[in-house]
Amino acid sequence: MTTILHITQREQWEQTKLLGTYQSDTLNSEGFIHCSSSKQIIKVANRFFPNQKGLVLLCINSDKVYAAIRYEGVEGELFPHIYGALNIDAVFKVIDFEPGEDGLFILPKNI
Repeated sequence: MTTILHITQREQWEQTKLLGTYQSDTLNSEGFIHCSSSKQIIKVANRFFPNQKGLVLLCINSDKVYAAIRYEGVEGELFPHIYGALNIDAVFKVIDFEPGEDGLFILPKNI
């Protein structure tokens, strides 16, 4: 099993559970859902989500994702992108993901 990670709003995830599939805003605007490895997620969180509250980290088993996953180069690194809606049964763990007092994130211990 390869784990990939995705950051989203807790409220959006709660609504998604009723629908059975998850679609980020970028799926419509860019054609894919942005994901990261555990080594990339903190850099991504601190760059794009500083000081944001109410976030969750989706832990995704890439072997169970129905849509295509492509590893694509961004700033010299390969990031996993999901090209389609994410079936929620591929999500095996959801972790509250809140920044520290300085507004920055650290890797949760249960990743």
